[in-house]
Amino acid sequence: MYTSTLPDLEIPSAPLTRHVMRHAEELAGHDALIDGASGDTITYGQLDDMIKRLAGGLQAAGITRGDVVGIMAPNIPMYAVVFHGTAWAGGVVTTINPTYTAGEVRHQLNDSGAKILVTVSPLAPLAVEAAEGTGVQQVVSIDPSDLDGVGTLADLMGEPLVDHVEVNPETDLVALPYSSGTTGLSKGVELTHRNLVANLEQVGAVLPFEVGEVMLSVLPFFHIYGMQVLMNGALASGGTVVTMPRFDLEQFLTLASQHRIRRAVVVPPIVLAMAKHPMVDSFDLTSLRQLFSGAAPLGAELAAEAAARLGCEVVQGYGMTELSPVTHATPDGQGRAGTIGILVPNTEARVVDPETGADCEVGVDGELWIRGPQVMAGYLNNPTATAETIDADGWLHTGDIGHADADGHFTIVDRLKELIKYKGFQVPPAELEALLVTHPDVADVAVIGVPDEEAGELPKAFIVLKPGAAATAEDLQAFVAANVAHYKQIRQVAFVEEIPKSASGKILRRMLRD
Repeated sequence: MYTSTLPDLEIPSAPLTRHVMRHAEELAGHDALIDGASGDTITYGQLDDMIKRLAGGLQAAGITRGDVVGIMAPNIPMYAVVFHGTAWAGGVVTTINPTYTAGEVRHQLNDSGAKILVTVSPLAPLAVEAAEGTGVQQVVSIDPSDLDGVGTLADLMGEPLVDHVEVNPETDLVALPYSSGTTGLSKGVELTHRNLVANLEQVGAVLPFEVGEVMLSVLPFFHIYGMQVLMNGALASGGTVVTMPRFDLEQFLTLASQHRIRRAVVVPPIVLAMAKHPMVDSFDLTSLRQLFSGAAPLGAELAAEAAARLGCEVVQGYGMTELSPVTHATPDGQGRAGTIGILVPNTEARVVDPETGADCEVGVDGELWIRGPQVMAGYLNNPTATAETIDADGWLHTGDIGHADADGHFTIVDRLKELIKYKGFQVPPAELEALLVTHPDVADVAVIGVPDEEAGELPKAFIVLKPGAAATAEDLQAFVAANVAHYKQIRQVAFVEEIPKSASGKILRRMLRD
């Protein structure tokens, strides 16, 4: 068993928003959030006031402790208001990918039991369509919408709720992001106040953000990485969050130069752009001392190339939604090529032979297991999936294969699970297979991930057509694109005579990869 080389921390027993906003009074006049596109700002004092007024309005609208509010929006400053206003009212935030289709949004709304859905005006028609037939009582737009039946966030504001609704940080949920499983639709990941507060403290011990430090937030807030490491992490440290609604390299470089960014928290495709795109040479990035990459593996060669070009460290961390999310990170000056760093404080790990269940020796590959205060409470309404992921002793089985060296630095080499990681997003093959097999020309199908330098992996479909069928690769790709979010789309198609399967009917994906 491995433990962190860093000392254990005292984890505060506090509601998430009270912890995140603990600097609000002393930093009342300082910028908490800046809209990267417009330059509009929200100070800590204004943020604190808006959070409490929204909490009061939500309470007046009938939101009580444990009720779920959905937010489907790009990264904008008001995202933090909605997230923490809900939390201050004792509610639970389910964060929804704004590129989802109506069917995908509807599944999350139904599964989570959301009562209010907050969005932005361009997404209001999608939100209304998705909310139909669910338990959503109100669809609210952050900016005014002309669509009938859609309220505005300004109208939802009420009298300030001065005191945080009483919650039990140990057991009460505050966030309910959705994570794709290896089968079926995505599952709600139950994260408590303690889970998120603990992980903010754990990450802060390895990657300390300074008061006033500017964090360029291009990673989406609906994803646990952007939500915790950037939005909540920066605010909890008294930093300033500069939001970007989507990744645009020129805007990213402009804002990084303008705000003298010291640490950029990114994903591998951004590292690739920083290493290779000629535009980078046109910007002053001399303030940059570290690129910190996560969400998907980063090749050692690419990291070294980016580091040489930028003159800064390029390091990795590791985590997953079910772990709030960070379990490993690389402290300043301790990067090792290809590794994900060391365990964050208060975290234990095992590397286990998936065949025998025995612990592996140092340097030997096995499945990574994690135990600590950041481990999720479970999957919503899914005790079977919870039991398959967290064992009776509290170890979360990550499904990732790797090893540790003698100094406690870990390396991830493969995945036991079949999830495809496309630009840091999880793509479940079974979901795409279940969709494709409904096409009238498809007899059988299997989907795997194939390596790609920019995306990490690309979803590739192996298709068996019915006799006489004439569907083309483009036909099938368009069929999938009409029914799923952009990152789940099939990028490659191969037609085969049969799908290799075991005697029990399980797809032999390794044969397809080979």
